[in-house]
Amino acid sequence: MRVFDPTNEAKEVGARLAPRLASLAGCTVGIITNAKEGTKGYFTHLDRLLRTELGVKDVIWRQKTNYSAPCDASIVQQITNWHAVFAGVGD
Repeated sequence: MRVFDPTNEAKEVGARLAPRLASLAGCTVGIITNAKEGTKGYFTHLDRLLRTELGVKDVIWRQKTNYSAPCDASIVQQITNWHAVFAGVGD
């Protein structure tokens, strides 16, 4: 019998996760959508919750130009000005 170790052997590239925010109150949050049909209702609801229940100061929406491609470079650059970002897909 052969037993395989399923753990990932990839080495860390030195990147660190951003520190966790204590709260979203007063923050600017980005929403990146692929603009498919299923995203509009979900992100509209999320936008409302962020503002009304979590006290987010501003929610910025951005739409990818191609739903199946990586995020546009111009949007990636804007992310550096946000405290948090939500990205999602929908069909």
